Amino acid sequence: MNIDVMYPALTGVAAVAGFVDAVAGGGGLITVPALIYAGLPPAMVLGTNKLQSCSGTALATWRYHRAGLFRLRPNLAAVGFVLVGAAIGAWAVQRISPGVLKLLVPVLLIAMAAYTLLSPKMHDHEGEARISEKAYLPAAGGIGFYDGFFGPGTGQFFAITLVSLRGFGLTRATGLTKLFNLTSNLASLAVFALGGQIMVALGLCMALGSMTGAWAGSHMATRLGAKFIRPLLVTVSLALTAKLVLGWFTG
Repeated sequence: MNIDVMYPALTGVAAVAGFVDAVAGGGGLITVPALIYAGLPPAMVLGTNKLQSCSGTALATWRYHRAGLFRLRPNLAAVGFVLVGAAIGAWAVQRISPGVLKLLVPVLLIAMAAYTLLSPKMHDHEGEARISEKAYLPAAGGIGFYDGFFGPGTGQFFAITLVSLRGFGLTRATGLTKLFNLTSNLASLAVFALGGQIMVALGLCMALGSMTGAWAGSHMATRLGAKFIRPLLVTVSLALTAKLVLGWFTG
C-alpha cells in the first residue's frame, strides 16, 4: 500500500476500532487485518497493533475511572496478577503453539455471546458476588496470560467473568475491563518493543485515531449503559468467532 494512503487510511481504521474496543473489546478484529493488508510482516503487525491499541485503551480507562466506574487502589492486586499473567503468556507464545486455543476460543466466544444475550444478569444492576475479590485473582491472571499468549476475546472474558462471578453491573464491569486490558496490553507491548517489532511512526498515527474512537465509545457507554454495551458485546463476540472459524479453513 502506498505510504501516502496507508497512514491516513489506517488512522481512520484505528478510530473505528478504538470505538468498538472501548465498549465491547475486539478492536483488533478490525486493525489486525488492515495492518496485514497494508503489507507489514506478521510480528510487526502485532507489535504496531499493540502500540495503537494501548493508546485508545488508556484513554478509555481514564474516562471510565473519571466516571467513577472503578477505583485503582482496591484493584491493584488484580492488576498485578494480570500483568504477570500477560508477561508469561507473551513469553510462552514464543515457545508453544497456540493451535489448541485456536480450536477452543470460538466455542468459548459462542458461549459468551449466548450468555450475554440470554442471561438476566447482563444489566447495570449490581448482583451478588459468587466469589470474593481475592478468589478472582487467579481468574484475572489466567485471562491476562491468555491475552499475552493469544488475545482475541480478552475484553469479553474479563467483562463476563466480572458480571457472572463478581456480581458487577455490565457498565461497571466494562470500566474495570479496560483497566485490566490496558495492563495486559502494556506487558505485551514491552515484549514486542524489546524485539524491535513496532513500526513506531505508523503506530503513533493510529494511536491518535484509536484515542478519538475510544473517547467517543467510552462516552456512549457511560451515558447509555448496558442497553448499548450488551448488543455490541454480542456482535463482537460472534464476529470474533466467525473470524477464528474462517481461519481454520483458510489457514
